[in-house]
Amino acid sequence: MTGPSHGGSHPYEILDVFTDTPLEGNPLAVFTEGEQVPSRLMQAVARELHLSETVFLLPDAGANPGAEADAHVRIFTPAAELPFAGHPVLGSAFVVAGRTGRDRVRLRTGAGIVQVTLTRDDTGAIVFGEMEQPIPTVKPFPHPDALLAALGVGADSVQLPVELYDNGPTHVMVALADAETVAALTPDLAALARLDSAGGFSCFAPEAPHGPASTYRTRMFAPSMGVSEDPATGSAAGPLAVHLLRHGRTASGETVELHQGLELARPSTLHATATGTPDAITRVTVGGCAVAVAHGHFRLQ
Repeated sequence: MTGPSHGGSHPYEILDVFTDTPLEGNPLAVFTEGEQVPSRLMQAVARELHLSETVFLLPDAGANPGAEADAHVRIFTPAAELPFAGHPVLGSAFVVAGRTGRDRVRLRTGAGIVQVTLTRDDTGAIVFGEMEQPIPTVKPFPHPDALLAALGVGADSVQLPVELYDNGPTHVMVALADAETVAALTPDLAALARLDSAGGFSCFAPEAPHGPASTYRTRMFAPSMGVSEDPATGSAAGPLAVHLLRHGRTASGETVELHQGLELARPSTLHATATGTPDAITRVTVGGCAVAVAHGHFRLQ
């Protein structure tokens, strides 16, 4: 962390996450002295920046000995605070590790402590991070017909059961026939918002014959959270890997590569792995790159 803010001027950094190329991936704002920002203004700041998420880094206040974290993160979309989200956790870990020199960072979220392991190159620069995510719960999505109507696809295009996963936010998984169908989606966002007020809808398909069998094209829509479409969704990547393992499309410990954000001209690459059996998932990890692109100060007084 840097020194204290003065005169209502609050430092922040902008990172592009799940990419190593500036102006691609999913942009993220990280307020490095979040404890100096009044809680009552955090949602308004996130709305002002209007990125998928904005993070406020706070000193950890964990009460249990042995359960300390390196920082406490509060995560906001333009419309709501989230207990957990993937690209904010990964981007925040890059910031914290860059300032502390650590190769393993523990961040306290509303869904518990998330550990992120960082990889550095020969110069010491961080080039990759992998987070161990909360293991999601799963249940059938209760309105599949309405969902498919909102997405504009027929039931014959759906390849796996439509299920809802919860790892803090909720994510409804919709496996479609091919990458072309995913790319062509033009959903009714108002209808989607009425179907789920606490998360988003992930639509995906194998990129084959255009890529390896373990590579998937994916899009995520979360209009109820103020995000019409997300360029990269780390919190959905873990459940997607779990969904594939549960339904026999991947093996335990197999990493799938997800390509997201192409329709937004923000290409992103996520790596997700689920370990265990279809009935007992034991570990979920999601990894990717991040690159710093800007920094500045926000004046709130």
